Amino acid sequence: MISKGATWNSNSCRIKFARRFVSALLHMRNRNTRPGSLTIEGVRTHTQRIKIAAYLSMAQAVGSRRAWSRAVLSKHGSRARRHSRMGRSSVGLKKTRVIRSYPPGELGQAKKLRQLVPGGKTMDMCSLLEETAHYIKCLATQVKVMQTLADNFSK
Repeated sequence: MISKGATWNSNSCRIKFARRFVSALLHMRNRNTRPGSLTIEGVRTHTQRIKIAAYLSMAQAVGSRRAWSRAVLSKHGSRARRHSRMGRSSVGLKKTRVIRSYPPGELGQAKKLRQLVPGGKTMDMCSLLEETAHYIKCLATQVKVMQTLADNFSK
């Protein structure tokens, strides 16, 4: 039984991610008219599409609760994000940018972290650390699900 405070690693989120990812893979397979004629460039394109499908599936499974998932969805122009914004008014919702000063050593490490986490460039340090922890959990779950899929399809 899943508790009220279920985390990303819960079974339901894994299932959501797996379903979306398999659906995206099937969609890509159905669109590929010549599967046997892949060149090196074709393999790169195919690999990139699989990577994007994995990230989009992960972000869609999490939803818009997290800044990193919103950043991934907006970067790839997801229809799900555009659909969820329909009917909402954005009048008067301007955010003001806060400039903070950090010690020199911390600034370099935070800058590196901001580059790794989608949407991290605009976060303060506390939010950045929270989003990073959640993003790492999601990536670990993504790896587990993809490994399970690979194991099941290779049999």
